[in-house]
Amino acid sequence: MSRAIIPDPIARQPWGMLVPLFALVMLGGAVLYSAAGGHLQPYALSHVLRFCVFLVMAVLISHIPKRIFRAAAYPAYAATVALLVLVELIGAVGGGSQRWLNLGFMTLQPSELMKPAIVLVLARFYESLPSSMTASWRGLVPAGMLIGIPALLVMLQPDLGTALAICFGGVVIMFLAGLPLWWFVGAGAAGAVIAPIAFFTLLHDYQRNRVLTFLDPEQDPLGTGYHITQSKIAIGSGGFFGKGFGNGSQSHLQYLPESHTDFVFATMAEEWGMVGGLFVLGVFAVVLTWGMRVARSSPDRFSSLLGAGLSATIFFYVAINLMMVMGLAPVVGIPLPFMSHGGTSMMTNMLCLGSLMAINRWNAGSRLLR
Repeated sequence: MSRAIIPDPIARQPWGMLVPLFALVMLGGAVLYSAAGGHLQPYALSHVLRFCVFLVMAVLISHIPKRIFRAAAYPAYAATVALLVLVELIGAVGGGSQRWLNLGFMTLQPSELMKPAIVLVLARFYESLPSSMTASWRGLVPAGMLIGIPALLVMLQPDLGTALAICFGGVVIMFLAGLPLWWFVGAGAAGAVIAPIAFFTLLHDYQRNRVLTFLDPEQDPLGTGYHITQSKIAIGSGGFFGKGFGNGSQSHLQYLPESHTDFVFATMAEEWGMVGGLFVLGVFAVVLTWGMRVARSSPDRFSSLLGAGLSATIFFYVAINLMMVMGLAPVVGIPLPFMSHGGTSMMTNMLCLGSLMAINRWNAGSRLLR
């Protein structure tokens, strides 16, 4: 009866995931409203409007056939790499980094687009690679090059956090594609040896300071340790129920830097407390569980790898941001999905979500054909 009353295109949407996500975005809008001192501008209104616009984009993406995704994999990757090269040539500089392209109507950060693009191209690569070759150099070297080229370009900007996100998504796909486990163990051991050398030779001064601050934020609480110290104060002062909507002193008195972007969770936790934090974690658990369920339900290698990689990309955003604001990871400038203010970040996560909705639609179609 309900399906007869509700139009089929609406009834087929994954409302079990979307409804909690809507609630999370609205909470994000409320937090941004409070961070702006009780004003819709410049954060809250644009945050909600961007979500609505990109939600339409996600719904449109969900109707794209699988063959179009397959055909677009390598061109999308090549176009994003070209944009990264353009960033090096003519990109806008901000905060000491060269990461953006000014398109006039918006400022685009191409490195964000590479996060879903690397997952898409590797899913296509391993789908076309015969299973017998997966455990050979043919399954490792080309994939390593596909990951290494954009990661290196992003490191040059410099943007260590986004480069790690690109590598994380790519490595997840390589692992799920069936590369031998000992390769990853060996790479981890090699990384443990190389890391100290890279720390002193490859990282910029501000990146080294972030690692040192993570290890001991109290050594310079008014300097390099200021961000994380104030973030932990804000989260801890919220207690179980929070100080109340609009009563966050850390953000309102400008003690908490980037209260509307990287540290939006700390802003939320101060006013909404542990209850608000558990709600945020619960919604992300719902979204990520749904994404992995979509990946597991996929009947073919391409859809399964793509779904798992996109879910892992969203997970990386969430895990690193929450660890960062709680002092469990260095500050690397990773925004919190669907809550932090920022157009490119919202677009990237909605691209991932729209693609997962497309895979969900493909799965439903394949079940009907059985």
